[in-house]
Amino acid sequence: MSLFLILVITEVLTLVVIRQHFYDKSWMKFYFTTIINALISLWLWILWLEIITHNGFFDEPGHIWLKMCFTGMLSAVVIPRIILSAFHFTGRFLKRKQGDHNRLLTNIGITVSLIILVVVAVSTLKGRFNFKTEELTVRIKGLHRDLDGIRIVHISDIHLPSFHHHQDLLMNVMERINSYDPDILFNTGDFITYGWREFGHSDTVLNHAKSRYGNFAIMGNHDFGTYHPDFTEADKNNNILLMNKFISSSGFKVLNDESLMLKIGDAWIGLAGVTTKGSFPDIIHGNLAKASLGIDSADLKILLSHDPNHWDKSVRGLEDFDITFSGHTHGMQIGIMTKKVKWSPAKYFYPYWNGLYTEQDQHLVVNRGLGVLGMPFRIWMPPEITLITLEAG
Repeated sequence: MSLFLILVITEVLTLVVIRQHFYDKSWMKFYFTTIINALISLWLWILWLEIITHNGFFDEPGHIWLKMCFTGMLSAVVIPRIILSAFHFTGRFLKRKQGDHNRLLTNIGITVSLIILVVVAVSTLKGRFNFKTEELTVRIKGLHRDLDGIRIVHISDIHLPSFHHHQDLLMNVMERINSYDPDILFNTGDFITYGWREFGHSDTVLNHAKSRYGNFAIMGNHDFGTYHPDFTEADKNNNILLMNKFISSSGFKVLNDESLMLKIGDAWIGLAGVTTKGSFPDIIHGNLAKASLGIDSADLKILLSHDPNHWDKSVRGLEDFDITFSGHTHGMQIGIMTKKVKWSPAKYFYPYWNGLYTEQDQHLVVNRGLGVLGMPFRIWMPPEITLITLEAG
């Protein structure tokens, strides 16, 4: 009800602003602005009606996609309308004795609102599909000669509803992965956002990505049904079983607090994967001791752990894993990514939020994800495929 009131109030106030600012100055601008505003409002209200009248399962891909579109519209339309109204009516208060408004303030409000609208629109239509391949070289001290030059592709946080209506783009990502001819493919979790129904038939797409020695995955906190508003404990347990089935049918070996030995030439890689449950800040990491069983003799020890904070708290300087692969942060889907400057508000929650980190002889690779969560946009924080080459240090 409160959201409905906000939508109605901002709608009415925007119409008032348009009339007071344009009507007596330019009929052409007035009618043009009114028509554009009406078209935007029509799309906003259609989304709202489709969401509130949805009577299917909450985690249907189309429903989650609509919710993301709606939150995007709140960012692109409702927030700018609030800003515009604040500028305009502040100016009207300042000139209340003259019965007019401050045109400069209103123009500033219009400019700010348009900038926000354009940035969100471009980041939704283009930014979230602007897939970047980040190439990293990880130098391992004493690396076995048969592992020197091994190529690993790392992806994470697909959040499959991100690709609803865009399965072709997801297929393009899988084909790009294959073009790198990887030796190993890792996926560090969050295939979905709420529940197993989001997976749909995406296993047939994900299954196209191949690697020479195998594809391996872990489940992120979203994969456990953590955020589904209607799941009982029984539903969550069922969700876990189904997610393991779907991820496996996508061509990945799922590691749930377990490990395996992978032979490449005369070298052995000990690969462990831990589960991640809960929600920030109460993230629950899996049983690392259990996951590490049986790999002590490996020439190289690799850990898959969805949350990079786990490396900081429980791995770095405490365990003997050579490399840890994580995701989870998304770079908060906003920031600055250039060759010289890499910044995101994610750094205030995750000190290790993107890229390669090295301390002593241990390395952490954090992938900023393929999909989007909550908001359907990425503002200067492109989705990522990571291509890692191992070299002897």
